[in-house]
Amino acid sequence: MKRKAKTGRPLAKIDPATVQALARIHCTYAEMAAVLNCDESTLRRRFASLIKRGAEEGKASLRRMQFKAAEGGNATMMIWLGKQHLGQVDESRVRFEDVTKLTDEELAAKRKALGLA
Repeated sequence: MKRKAKTGRPLAKIDPATVQALARIHCTYAEMAAVLNCDESTLRRRFASLIKRGAEEGKASLRRMQFKAAEGGNATMMIWLGKQHLGQVDESRVRFEDVTKLTDEELAAKRKALGLA
């Protein structure tokens, strides 16, 4: 039995390692397609799982660097990671006071204490 000859356009030669490396630094499909000189649909069709894996590796690498910065004493990174992973928040407290029952002298004293007089 004869096999049918494959028809259609030959596959573009695209290096999977380059695709994964670009995904690792979170390039968009458009950016990867431009670098690799191919169409975005080619990348989606042939390399979707590789691109997803590369993007996840990139996230893990970034997270590792953030924790390393925090462990090294970077206070900004410590605060940010605390907010992201520990539910920490900046808390602002505002105090309201009913001033309608104060005398003019008491109001003047409060203005002076706040530096508004």
